[in-house]
Amino acid sequence: MTMDLGKIGLWSFFETVSAAEMRDAAGEIEALGFPTLWIPEALGREAFTHSALLLGASERLIVATGIANVWARDAMTMANAQRTLTEAFPDRFVLGLGVSHAPMVEAVRGHDYKRPLTYMRKYLDAMDAAAYVAPAPTTETVRVLAALHPKMLALAAERSHGSHPYFVTPEHTERARQALGPGKLLAPEQMVVLETDPDKARAIARENMAMYLTLPNYVRNLLTLGFAEADVADGGSDRLVDAIVVWGDLAAIAARVRAHHDAGADHVCLQALTADPQKLPRTEWRELAALLS
Repeated sequence: MTMDLGKIGLWSFFETVSAAEMRDAAGEIEALGFPTLWIPEALGREAFTHSALLLGASERLIVATGIANVWARDAMTMANAQRTLTEAFPDRFVLGLGVSHAPMVEAVRGHDYKRPLTYMRKYLDAMDAAAYVAPAPTTETVRVLAALHPKMLALAAERSHGSHPYFVTPEHTERARQALGPGKLLAPEQMVVLETDPDKARAIARENMAMYLTLPNYVRNLLTLGFAEADVADGGSDRLVDAIVVWGDLAAIAARVRAHHDAGADHVCLQALTADPQKLPRTEWRELAALLS
């Protein structure tokens, strides 16, 4: 893998703002010095269209999907969309892809969430076999898998450049590094709240964690990390909230980032949470940029 994602990047939803504001934000993120921006695909913008808008609005910024949903498009479309963006923006696009979650796949998209690991393996086979007659990229296409559990982490090590775990702790990062082995990219997401008041910080954290605590894949992963059923109930215990979301001043956030790096992460993508999720956390991004120096 030739591109350098840097030690710290950003992870953000852009679903509540216009395309014009999103493009303006991409330029500011680049100007602040963040080398990489991760974006999701859930109920909002389509991942590749979104990535193209962000790449076109910046000059050097690497855009990574966290993650493009394999149930949203067939394998040939996924592979060729990746090739298209890599050819247009050399060394600036990372395809993070994953199987998402049963409620999102079945209730929202109408697919059968059956044997997701097997589905992913066959999907990667089909991606690798996909025909493509347009001009080929001049730089390497890079893909990583959203992987929490041992079998998907093993598949990530076998069939991709690494893994992008979400809603995890440094303890999971250590486990993921052991599963991936050396030489594979490990880029965990880390939620942060720049608030030193414990009650305010945890309230913001719980509001943002609520949806994830309804998704079985995340809950099952937390239980394997030593949390109990009581920790994941009723919005999450203080212990769980503090483990998933780092809050406080820049020193506290820097310590958590360091913990991920010490556990084996190559790159940590920070998701800034605020009391108003309808607005982009641009003030928080400016403060977090101090961690880059």
